[in-house]
Amino acid sequence: MKIARVLFALPGLAALAWGVVLFAEYALPLRPDVFGTVGWIIGGPILNDAVIAPLTAVLGVVLARLLPPPWKAPVVAGTVLTGVLAILAFPLLWRPYGTPPMPGLHDGNPALGLALTVATVWLAVALTALRHRFVPRTTSATPPVTRAAPPATSAALPDTPAAPPGTPVTPPDTPAAPPATPADRPRT
Repeated sequence: MKIARVLFALPGLAALAWGVVLFAEYALPLRPDVFGTVGWIIGGPILNDAVIAPLTAVLGVVLARLLPPPWKAPVVAGTVLTGVLAILAFPLLWRPYGTPPMPGLHDGNPALGLALTVATVWLAVALTALRHRFVPRTTSATPPVTRAAPPATSAALPDTPAAPPGTPVTPPDTPAAPPATPADRPRT
């Protein structure tokens, strides 16, 4: 087990060392813009760990306690996705050219893009939470719906009494089994 941990840690440590080498090439000799970069490198994780992640977690826990069961998981997932989208959009919202220029990136409106993406997330949350009204839940006691055996409900067959649970239901187009002959009957 320790060997596996070391083998998994080696690529991460190598990437960390390479990142230090690249940052040293960028930062040395010291210039004023290096201090701004250090502020972003240190400030980003602190902002996330001290502000955004706790707010997202507290909001998710509060909403999960207040909402009915069909809404809990979708709303918590939507809250987490909204927090992640806020983190990703922060550099572009903070200042107009907060990231290195990329073709097409600065042509759009980042606030509108964030608003549309968050609206899409919450539309998916609402549709996911409302699906229980339209799609019945299946349990281990419910037989699967197949082409050979359509769902048998007493509402679909109003003139027939409801069969007790566990009774096999044959589709209407299935031929009836022939009556058993005396030779087929079990002997007692």
